[in-house]
Amino acid sequence: MALQRSQMADKNIVDRTNARRNSEVAKAVRRTRERLAQRVGSPDFDRELLKLHARAVINSAIAIPVLVVVICAIGLLAGVGQEIAIWAVIAVTGYVGLALFAKRTAEAEVGDIKPAATRRNFLIGHFLSGLGWGYFAMLGCGECEPGQFTTVKAVVLLLAIAATALTTSALRGALIVTFALPVAVFGLAAARLWMPVEGLMAALLVASLPFFTYVAGHMHTSALMFLSFRTEKDALIAELETAKSMSDEARRRAEEANLAKSRFLASMSHELRTPLNAILGFSEVMADEVLGPMQNETYRDYARDIHNSGEHLLNLINEILDLSRIEAGRYQLNEEPIDLVYVVEECCHMMELRARTKDIRIQKQVQPGLPRLFADERSIRQITLNLLSNAVKFTPTGGEIRVKVGWTAGGGQYLSVKDNGPGIPPEEIPIVLAAFGQGTIAIKSAEQGTGLGLPIVQGLAELHGGELQLHSKLREGTEAIVAFPPTRVMEELPAVPTLRAIGGGRRA
Repeated sequence: MALQRSQMADKNIVDRTNARRNSEVAKAVRRTRERLAQRVGSPDFDRELLKLHARAVINSAIAIPVLVVVICAIGLLAGVGQEIAIWAVIAVTGYVGLALFAKRTAEAEVGDIKPAATRRNFLIGHFLSGLGWGYFAMLGCGECEPGQFTTVKAVVLLLAIAATALTTSALRGALIVTFALPVAVFGLAAARLWMPVEGLMAALLVASLPFFTYVAGHMHTSALMFLSFRTEKDALIAELETAKSMSDEARRRAEEANLAKSRFLASMSHELRTPLNAILGFSEVMADEVLGPMQNETYRDYARDIHNSGEHLLNLINEILDLSRIEAGRYQLNEEPIDLVYVVEECCHMMELRARTKDIRIQKQVQPGLPRLFADERSIRQITLNLLSNAVKFTPTGGEIRVKVGWTAGGGQYLSVKDNGPGIPPEEIPIVLAAFGQGTIAIKSAEQGTGLGLPIVQGLAELHGGELQLHSKLREGTEAIVAFPPTRVMEELPAVPTLRAIGGGRRA
């Protein structure tokens, strides 16, 4: 049963398939990749163009019928006769039928559209709407001057050609199919009358049809580019969604793995420390010969080695547990007003014996009158001792360590520990700030550590709202600065008056 739970836990941590979160994204990616593979001439691309044309027809479905109705009303007032009303009915009927077919095409699914049949039906609808304009070109006006009425018809046809060129850019040939017959009818009527005005208007219409066809062709190219760009945009969006989903899944697995690690360390802390404390206690009793003298000196040395190794192992376990609690957000700060200068001086006093064995001087420089800091004293001691321990470890014999405490530029307080050791290469600073990270200097050093000191300092500083800054140059030394924010600095309160002072003031 325990093995089964372990396998399930491992599967939850490293499983890379999550259908619940990735199924919709996978479908979107497949659809987008299929659309990205579309090119001009392919059925799917033609379907998109037909839907684009259908939406354009629907959007302009009111404009041309309104123009027809207005022209009909003006013609009736001008005395053209009932023929213009018949034309208006024919023209509006043709555009209504075209708009209904366009509406059905726009509402249909892309996969249900048959490109060849739909294109043919659209062209037939445009041709039928053009019959109304052909009938309009044949109209005459007995009460109007021939030149004026011909000019009006030519202007109206030009407006209709221009409007149709805008709406039919996504469907090649629609403009020619719609207005080839009306322009031909207008030209034949002008040739029959053979008047200069009619001839000029007919020539203008004949020239305008290829011109607007050319404009519609350029707009068709723009429509193709629009579809291509939209397809690529959809593909990029799908790729971003996929990357985001993969990133979320990777972050979830990393969080689960980190949580499993923290839970393991927290649960094992008691199991690790209990036998280790027994080893430390019994080895100390044996080394100090509490229960009687030991005849063999080698056994006493072994007992001291066991005790020293146990203390080293206990310190390592404590550092690992502290770092795991910091990463898991379970490190509790016991905050109280503390004197940063006093804490740092005590830590320096504790490290002086170790520094003297290497002939290292510890120089302290503190700014007087610093107010108290609202912080966790145990954490501040751990920060100071870790920085001093690193400095002593890498400072050569006869070197010097400078410890500074003072104000930051923003009104906070800082602690600085600077040594004149070998320094750290700039590219290795991120390595030494990572858990278990060690630079090349530390690897070559005889006093190698666990690589947890600086990460713990950084984590404890961040818990206090501060930051750790590491400045180093090769062959010049390293300076570690821990800056605490101004919100941690406590203001000096005025002295509370005593009863004697109050009484004296009353007598005065």
